[in-house]
Amino acid sequence: MSRDDDPAASWRRLAALTPARIALGRAGAGLPTREVLRFGLAHAQARDAVHTPLDADAVRADIAALGFETLKAASAAPDRATYLRRPDLGRRLDEASAVALAAAAGDPVDLALIVADGLSARAVHEGAVPLLTALKPALAGSGWRLAPVVVATQARVALGDAVGALLKARAVAVLIGERPGLSSPDSLGIYLTFDPRPGRTDAERNCLSNVRAAGLKPDFAAFKLHWLIDQALSRRLTGVALKDESDRQLAGPEGRGVLEP
Repeated sequence: MSRDDDPAASWRRLAALTPARIALGRAGAGLPTREVLRFGLAHAQARDAVHTPLDADAVRADIAALGFETLKAASAAPDRATYLRRPDLGRRLDEASAVALAAAAGDPVDLALIVADGLSARAVHEGAVPLLTALKPALAGSGWRLAPVVVATQARVALGDAVGALLKARAVAVLIGERPGLSSPDSLGIYLTFDPRPGRTDAERNCLSNVRAAGLKPDFAAFKLHWLIDQALSRRLTGVALKDESDRQLAGPEGRGVLEP
């Protein structure tokens, strides 16, 4: 039998291309011990990602080191256990944060950026600063007026609507830890909403998902996010009416991508 005709070799080649659980093998009627242990480790990492608290002070310090002003906020969920049981509370600001953000608001701005723990503080710890580092040059050249970056805890995506409204932002981008998968406990999501205000629906947002070293790379995510923000502000909309066509800008004069793969 040639190598090309060997089913096991074909599965191994496929398994090398993806972190998905394929070609695991078998031991009798069950899985090999190594795969059972790998699954247990992945499950533990996903649980840790959900329950580990965000080090908001460290994240704010790292973002400030990039040259961004920062503010802090918290949702109406008083603790992590309540946050996980009551998603509705994670969508609302607590009273102290609402007062503080309203007091900090100045003139209207074009964009508010929010860094939120969501369901994976690990994603924020590992991914937020690389993404903002990649995004900063594009923001600097855009001429947009920016609000201070808000670092929010016990937050859901819709918390950005309240924050954006209080900061008088035309658009808000929420960088948030996504629900961990068994191969991706460190995935960061980005949700962009034009004209943020409480009551916005998910159909009115654009999403970039799986931002991490093993997924959508930070520089590519920053490129796509900048394109979406530019289109949102010029066309005055986000969501299902705004399709991500940023890839059309990647073809250079010789057919090569503008960004490194």
